[in-house]
Amino acid sequence: MSSLQIKKNYRCVPSLQQFYSGGPFVVSSDGSFIACANGDNIKIVDSSNASIKANIEVDTDAGLTALALGPNDKFLFSAGHSRLIRVWDLSTFKCVRSWKGHDGPVMSMACHASGGLLATAGADRKVLVWDVDGGFCTHYFKGHKDVVTNIMFHPDTNKTLLFSGSADATVRVWDLLAKKCIATLERHFSALTSMAVSEDGWTLLTAGRDKVVNLWDLHDYVCKMTVPTYEVLEGLCVVKSGTELASILGSCNQQSGKRKDRSSPIYFVTVGERGTVRIWDSECGVSLYEQKSSDVTVSSDTDDSLRGFTAAVILPLDQGLLCVTVDHHFLFYSLLGHPEEKFQLILSKRLVGYNEEILDMRFLGEEEKFLAVATNLEQVQVYDMESMSCSYVLAGHNEIVLCLDTCVSSSGRPLLVTGSKDNTTRLWNSESRNCIGVGTGHMGGVGAVAFSKKWKNFFVSGSSDRTIKAHDKDINSLAIAPNDSLVCSGSQDRTACVWRLPDLVSVVVLKGHKRGIWSVEFSPVDQCVITASGDKTIKIWAITDGSCLKTFEGHTSSVLRASFLTRGSQFVSCGADGLVKLWTVKTNECTATYDKHEDKVWALAIGKKTEMFATGGGDAVVNLWYDSTASDKEEAFHKEEEGVLRGQELENAVLDADYNKAIQIAFELRRPNKLFELFSELCRKKEGSSQIEKALHALGKEEIHQLFQYVREWNTKPKLCHVAQNVLFGVFNILPPKEILEIKGIGELLEGLIPYSQRHLSRIDRLVRSTFLLDYTLNGMSVIEPDTNATEMKDAGNKLSVENADQEQELTSEMLKEKTPSKKRKSNKSKDSSRKKVKGAAYTSVAPFSLEV
Repeated sequence: MSSLQIKKNYRCVPSLQQFYSGGPFVVSSDGSFIACANGDNIKIVDSSNASIKANIEVDTDAGLTALALGPNDKFLFSAGHSRLIRVWDLSTFKCVRSWKGHDGPVMSMACHASGGLLATAGADRKVLVWDVDGGFCTHYFKGHKDVVTNIMFHPDTNKTLLFSGSADATVRVWDLLAKKCIATLERHFSALTSMAVSEDGWTLLTAGRDKVVNLWDLHDYVCKMTVPTYEVLEGLCVVKSGTELASILGSCNQQSGKRKDRSSPIYFVTVGERGTVRIWDSECGVSLYEQKSSDVTVSSDTDDSLRGFTAAVILPLDQGLLCVTVDHHFLFYSLLGHPEEKFQLILSKRLVGYNEEILDMRFLGEEEKFLAVATNLEQVQVYDMESMSCSYVLAGHNEIVLCLDTCVSSSGRPLLVTGSKDNTTRLWNSESRNCIGVGTGHMGGVGAVAFSKKWKNFFVSGSSDRTIKAHDKDINSLAIAPNDSLVCSGSQDRTACVWRLPDLVSVVVLKGHKRGIWSVEFSPVDQCVITASGDKTIKIWAITDGSCLKTFEGHTSSVLRASFLTRGSQFVSCGADGLVKLWTVKTNECTATYDKHEDKVWALAIGKKTEMFATGGGDAVVNLWYDSTASDKEEAFHKEEEGVLRGQELENAVLDADYNKAIQIAFELRRPNKLFELFSELCRKKEGSSQIEKALHALGKEEIHQLFQYVREWNTKPKLCHVAQNVLFGVFNILPPKEILEIKGIGELLEGLIPYSQRHLSRIDRLVRSTFLLDYTLNGMSVIEPDTNATEMKDAGNKLSVENADQEQELTSEMLKEKTPSKKRKSNKSKDSSRKKVKGAAYTSVAPFSLEV
């Protein structure tokens, strides 16, 4: 058996992050990325694997309401409740221009194909057109009687038309050259939700919540057809000719005999509240294809607002169809079939924009290539570990799924069991993606399930219904021993009970926690159980007598999960404080603490080899953690080896008097003592200041910031302050104040430098003044022979000192007159003291003149 390798560190890889919280989104021209609104931020998401390319931070409380992409995806336009329209450069992800737009929130925006104009529709019932480069308004349109919900330029750049749809059930056509409304289209009876123009540019399609699609002739602006869809529509898009979908639809249409003429029809796609994708023929007004998505519609949903699609986009380059659901999932459909055969749309990819709270998760399969996640939904989402895209969804429960567990059966089938708030458990075959069994009998929500560890032929469920009263309160966790002989249950009644299987006879009751127990687990090698509790502690118990062997403290809030690692010699815990901790059992110490979650960490899944584990919580984020002990050790060795080589280069540079190179290497190696020695050596040279400035020229902003940190420390000590001041003088000579202030964090460092610098200045000033006393003393002893000029200056100084003494004597006498002395003796003493002061003042006044000699 191989020796036990204690793990010292794990590296976090944020694998599943929220990127879409509802609202506007826009797809790039090549379909490679999606810009999504996520609260007050804009996330640029890779459409292939849901990885976040960039996060654009907008002002807080901005409330994004509209997004648009410019041609060639160079610029991104955004607007929100703050009424500011912003232009973002997607090469740098910085705001390059902004201006105030409407009197209310902008509800929709569109960019002209030329990229020079931007049209915005607002809640103030106005339609405005802006010059993108100048940021000024070029067109101001009024006429709608309610909120303008949609806006679109005519795709043909030769036609200067702008279409706007409103909640007043009308569509207005605006001529940009004439600067007026040339047509009002009134055939809808509810708010407009989507618009599209046919490929030939002469038919406008409009969809609304009145469950119809209207086709308008743009020659005379007359409605030439109304197609009833019998559902509230949220998305509408036209299928372009020449695409694979258009050719398949044309072939199917001809074979079915529905069309007798050979004119090119307009095919369009609609999505809405039913969660159904339908493709229509404009000439016949019939649905050519319909596909209901079980992933979208949930049988328990009685409110239409909780299900269905919100938008649909046909992706470029025959990449298929993108539909967005109410629960913020991006569904990518691709075609399956040939022009000569019947086709169907298959779900090829799913990107989950927002997961809400993650309640539980487990690795799935023999090789653990999938991760099953339970969230605040009725479905279980299964993610591919390589791409972290949602591979499929297991739908069947009528209420949210509270817990789950996985195993691989003796026949090699990957199985998954789920417990739900609908009082049932379900057994799933993840290969066929079907429910193969439903467990009923509980009278309350099933909060804990656990698979058999050895034989994999049964599972245990726990609920709050007290069907078999095991605890006084809810059961939060279940665990089965490695040999399937025992089961342990943890409850909110602050106890954990160990039961013998299969007759469920109580073996021992573990008492000691002060609050409810959230998690229990058997050790893989020892006869002990680990429990995590709301009292912020983790305890390890002996099964034989129920005694507490060890108690671990360190979390600042409730501990929600704890699982063994490294064959029971270590364990990992997570809690309501958002922390993940790695513990070593033998030393009773916390080896590492990680803070990568912003909310409670409810879920913890451990891989079979314990080289990897996953955490998820209330922040809707799933983090994957990989053992980096060996890689960190190797990296430290290489860093030490490189440090030795660079250190030798540093010594060689010092011997060669190459101070510029030596200072640069000292910065790289982070050796402030060596830096001080180098700067001190330069300060002792005649041309040291110029060499210091030359060395500082080669430093970047980060190194300048680091240098200020070193100088701040040197400046606190009188023995080192002279070098610090020389270095500061060199920095101020080569860098203007504006550049220095632009360095991030420099203000705090300057605040630490100022008081010590003022103290050093006062000390040096006192020392300089004290040197004048030597000249005065030698002059008074006639050691220095005064020349004629010096004698004249001394006489003038004596006269001035006498005059000053007389003035001081008069001022002192006046001050004494104001006081009323109680005794005459006291007044005499004050006179004597005043005379002494006058004499001292006279001597002091002579000193400056003697120093000038």
